[in-house]
Amino acid sequence: MPRVSIESPDDPRLSDYRDLTDVALRRLLEPERGLYIAESAKVIGRALAAGHDPRSVLVQEKWLDDVEALLVDNDDVDIFVVTPEIAEALTGYAVHRGALAAMHRPVPADVREVIADARLIVVLEDIMDHTNVGAIFRAAAGLGADAVLVTPRCADPLYRRSVRVSMGTVFQVPWTRLPEWRRARDILHDVGFHLAALSLADDAVALDEFAAVGHERVALMLGAEGDGLSRWALEAADTLVTIPMAGGVDSLNVAAASAVALWELRPRGG
Repeated sequence: MPRVSIESPDDPRLSDYRDLTDVALRRLLEPERGLYIAESAKVIGRALAAGHDPRSVLVQEKWLDDVEALLVDNDDVDIFVVTPEIAEALTGYAVHRGALAAMHRPVPADVREVIADARLIVVLEDIMDHTNVGAIFRAAAGLGADAVLVTPRCADPLYRRSVRVSMGTVFQVPWTRLPEWRRARDILHDVGFHLAALSLADDAVALDEFAAVGHERVALMLGAEGDGLSRWALEAADTLVTIPMAGGVDSLNVAAASAVALWELRPRGG
């Protein structure tokens, strides 16, 4: 596989990696170029195991052997070898994990295909914080959710921070984007999902009571911090569900709430 030693952060071959800390820029740039960035050997390995194809890899010398071992089946991929100083000047931060890969973004899957055999799915509406999105994917993977669906304005699960916080589980849990709510509700109902919206509404059902009903297929709907789910999402829901709280606390962070709800709704007996 081609090793290329890089002497300057201005090298045009490194354009995929430039200004990684500029969220607004990357939100436009990465989908437009059909790429995303995987950070660390562990995450790169999970992306490769999921069948994703690398465009190139940016690595510091001390991690070169680890990266080359991952790329034994991708011997035509350029490996750009840089110093820590060049990596930081290029990306905008100290790349402590040593390796970054520019990966080809997979074609979005059809919603019906993603949920065809699912029993428990998570729906994220307009959650803009990449850390929360990554943490929810990790909870989904660890607690038995079959898929994650995200609304058109939700943060990108393949943004570097989401991928890193998820520990690469965004490659493990099937996911895709939903259309607007009117169409999304019909798709989910057509295949038999009961839409359960986490909400602080006075008439919401306690989570344990809802779980005891034992719906065959559940779509757990989660909204953004502060605003929660939109009016359209709440109107689409079949049941409003709440996590009873104590100590004068009215709610949990959305990622923590997702873990609690997924634990309660987890598949039993298998």
